[in-house]
Amino acid sequence: MKRKGLYFLIALALGGVGAVHAQDATAPASTTTTTTTTTDTMTSTFDGRWYIAPTIGGYYNDDKRDTNSRQFYYGLGFGRFFTPNISIDAFVDRTKRKIDNVVVEGAGPGVSGHSQDSWASTNVGAAARFYAGDWNAWRPYLLAGVMGSHHQSIYASGWSPAAELGVGVSKSVTDSTDIRVEAGYRYDWDDKTNPARNGYGDQFLGLSIVSRFGAPAAAPVAPAPAPAAPDCSKTIVNGVNLCDNKCPNLPEGTVVGPDGCPQKVVIDLRGVNFKFDRPKKGETNIVKSLAEPTKDSLSVLDQAVDTLQRYPQVHVTVAGYTDSKGTDAYNQSLSERRAQIVYSYLTSHGIDASRLEGPIGHGKNDPIGDNATDAGRAQNRRTELQVQQ
Repeated sequence: MKRKGLYFLIALALGGVGAVHAQDATAPASTTTTTTTTTDTMTSTFDGRWYIAPTIGGYYNDDKRDTNSRQFYYGLGFGRFFTPNISIDAFVDRTKRKIDNVVVEGAGPGVSGHSQDSWASTNVGAAARFYAGDWNAWRPYLLAGVMGSHHQSIYASGWSPAAELGVGVSKSVTDSTDIRVEAGYRYDWDDKTNPARNGYGDQFLGLSIVSRFGAPAAAPVAPAPAPAAPDCSKTIVNGVNLCDNKCPNLPEGTVVGPDGCPQKVVIDLRGVNFKFDRPKKGETNIVKSLAEPTKDSLSVLDQAVDTLQRYPQVHVTVAGYTDSKGTDAYNQSLSERRAQIVYSYLTSHGIDASRLEGPIGHGKNDPIGDNATDAGRAQNRRTELQVQQ
């Protein structure tokens, strides 16, 4: 390749670096594994964005190549960090040397110089770098790579395998740019260019500018501090300790269960039915007024007392009812007596009167059974405890 071709490739690579940095200034934040420090804008641990790495350096040839030429090599890499300590590049580079096959006039017998014949090597391969140290510091690394080497000279043209080992040091200078200096040894298994030679070991020294694509990721947002734990020994809502309360924002007085959430309280007095035309005026003994079997009816009333004692925030209305037999006025009075006798039973068993509304009589209204049958009329001769929600 002519020298102006070298200059063109270098200019093209450096122009690509400028384009990457121009993109960094305008591109939206990309998703990477980058984190940032609070003292500056440098990445502190790991930036997984893709990068390009134009490279230029010196190439020092194996003596077996029959040349004393020391020349530049130049190339371009493309890669990324896959962990904080490992990067992998795909790369291409090229060098071109003059062959020593011309006798140098006046230099004495057996002394040769450079001819116009060239021997070019173009390498295409992949290289892994293994870094040590903090991302922002000077980071030493080891280099290992494999490649295909295309040799071209007046003697032969073709491909051969090659490999390289080396060491280097890298430093981040901005969020999107690193510099990389490395030295290494390449071995080329070329056995075609010179039939008398089988393989060449060359040394190289290179400088690379590593430029990452896109904008760096935003710094992670620190999680909000956890709220202070409540003092469970002092906070009681609706009678439930706050630490056990799954519904703490309910109004005071709401009927709740053990978990603090609303609970519908039902006090069922089915089975507490009255004999026909009972209780009489002035009658206070509920046992004489209850329909048979009286023992079961009293058990239902005792269960109602127990429910009211377990839920001290519950208020109920005590309401009495009759069947359809008799006049409206008589049934109204009879329903009030039925409500009163149940009201008295509750208060005599420890239920505070402030929690009871009534007693209220509804006469023959709101039947729950069929007044055309004896069984239906027996169901309607009843008292209800209506929970106030």
